[in-house]
Amino acid sequence: MKMQAYVDEIKLDVTGGILELEIGDETIQKIVNSAMRELQRYICSTKLITIPYSKCIDMSNYKVNAITKVFRANGEGTTSDGDNYSTDPLQLSFYQLASGGNMYNFNDYVSRYASWNTIQQISNTTSTDLAWYYEDSEKKLYINTTMTTGANVSIEYVPRFDNVEEITSDYWIDILMRLSKALTKLTLGRIRGRYTQSNALWTSDAAQMLQDGQTELAEIRQHLLTNTQLIYPMD
Repeated sequence: MKMQAYVDEIKLDVTGGILELEIGDETIQKIVNSAMRELQRYICSTKLITIPYSKCIDMSNYKVNAITKVFRANGEGTTSDGDNYSTDPLQLSFYQLASGGNMYNFNDYVSRYASWNTIQQISNTTSTDLAWYYEDSEKKLYINTTMTTGANVSIEYVPRFDNVEEITSDYWIDILMRLSKALTKLTLGRIRGRYTQSNALWTSDAAQMLQDGQTELAEIRQHLLTNTQLIYPMD
């Protein structure tokens, strides 16, 4: 969603398309950016990348807000062509369990075939994460493993959003819009309440605007706190 779309909807909400607004588009854009900064720590939408494996990976090019999981992209084994590939250790343990012992010494072809089909089904639903540590200040991801992981690893992470157009989730677009509207109403309420009027034929709606903004802001923040995804690391 474009920044101008946020600005237009906010202006429509607070003016009805009729009243004159005290602040310009540039100020509203600053308010939206302020709302996005506050919302940043709650966003839990993740991205998944597969990159070459290393014990220390520089993540500075990926705008990482938090690392959530690190997976093996391949496993350990040998193909019919002699090339190496990887197998998750958890899958290997199930493979041995299903085979009834040493997986290189099956008694007959039927047993091998049945065991292979069993592990293929299990491998579709099981996987183990790698042990890792992410140093946020240096943007370095350290991976600790006693087994080879293959040429690549897959990393799931929560990205940072530098502008509103990078937010594509309908849920977070709606939350950002609501938060921006509440902050805009607080700003307008403070502006309109800067001076008091006496013996005037009309009065300012500053108090009502402030009240609406404070109520909406409190509700949104409570909603965010209640629905925070605590399973993800938070900075």
